Amino acid sequence: MGVFELTVPPGSQVPPPHSHTRNEECVYVLDGILRYSVNGVVRDLQPGEWMHTPPGSVHHFSNPHIGTARALIILTPDVGAQYFRDVGAIINAGGPPDREKLIGVMSRYGLVPAPPR
Repeated sequence: MGVFELTVPPGSQVPPPHSHTRNEECVYVLDGILRYSVNGVVRDLQPGEWMHTPPGSVHHFSNPHIGTARALIILTPDVGAQYFRDVGAIINAGGPPDREKLIGVMSRYGLVPAPPR
């Protein structure tokens, strides 16, 4: 099991919709409002609210709201800290994230990007 805190600035739209081949995920909001979608069910989660993502479910989060959102993410089994370092390197490279590089990292860790809508 892996647990980490996620900070999502206003206007964030990362990561792209995806599923996990080997992991289930829960998101529990600590501060702000986090928009979370699982298999097309979209909720604006407030502090104390959570949502579960079974393996194979397409999910996505964003923050279209004014304030920063913070959440705890629980993954079982854990994907490992290196995944987040690899994603962070792409996101923090400057400018919009390179979608192809992001998808490449996701694929190496068993995350499957959802087909574009």
